[in-house]
Amino acid sequence: MNKLSIKHWAEEDRPREKLLLKGVSALSDSELLAILIGSGNDKESAVELCRRILQKADNNLNKLGRYSVNDLTSNFRGVGPAKAITILAALELGKRRKREEVPDKKKIGSSKDAYNVFYPILSDLNHEETWALLLDRSNKVVSTIQVSRGGISGTVVDIRLILREAINHYASSIMLAHNHPSGSCTPSPQDTMITKKLKEAAQWMEIALLDHIIVCGEAYYSFADEGII
Repeated sequence: MNKLSIKHWAEEDRPREKLLLKGVSALSDSELLAILIGSGNDKESAVELCRRILQKADNNLNKLGRYSVNDLTSNFRGVGPAKAITILAALELGKRRKREEVPDKKKIGSSKDAYNVFYPILSDLNHEETWALLLDRSNKVVSTIQVSRGGISGTVVDIRLILREAINHYASSIMLAHNHPSGSCTPSPQDTMITKKLKEAAQWMEIALLDHIIVCGEAYYSFADEGII
């Protein structure tokens, strides 16, 4: 069965034309991806191919963001390196856009507020990273910094680096976070040790460690909420 090319669809159903007529918010995720890749294969239109890509990722853009170029090119006919790179670049831009909204947020008043900041940074990674929010006296974000980048099972945190950045930004407090690619929210003994060490070291500088968040997908663990800090 031959596919029906997008150019033969009704004009209002073509992704680009639909965007012009109805606005970008009217498009589905598969239609937006179809605009990025431009064409499908000999059996599928770009929209059909992108719909299948999304189905493979459980219709979850965060899960799709974890895919590599090889994941896309080896599993989907019609997706070469250029198309795969375009998809991953677009998803990364979306994540960075979300990250840039942080300075405009109201003060961070809870673990949930902190999780909402860290989620777009950490949720779709296949390796561990540690980040920190540096806050002023009003608990507003002064800076968001990457502390370390590690492997699947762990990362090394340099407490001196965190404190140096906090001092350089005149921060009054810190919120630390890292992710667990496994999806488990249970803190490791190393997580607890780093938390206690950073809290003690920061106190000497009159800087408070307000929380340590573990991002594990759609859930999180808060050392402060659990009474450990």
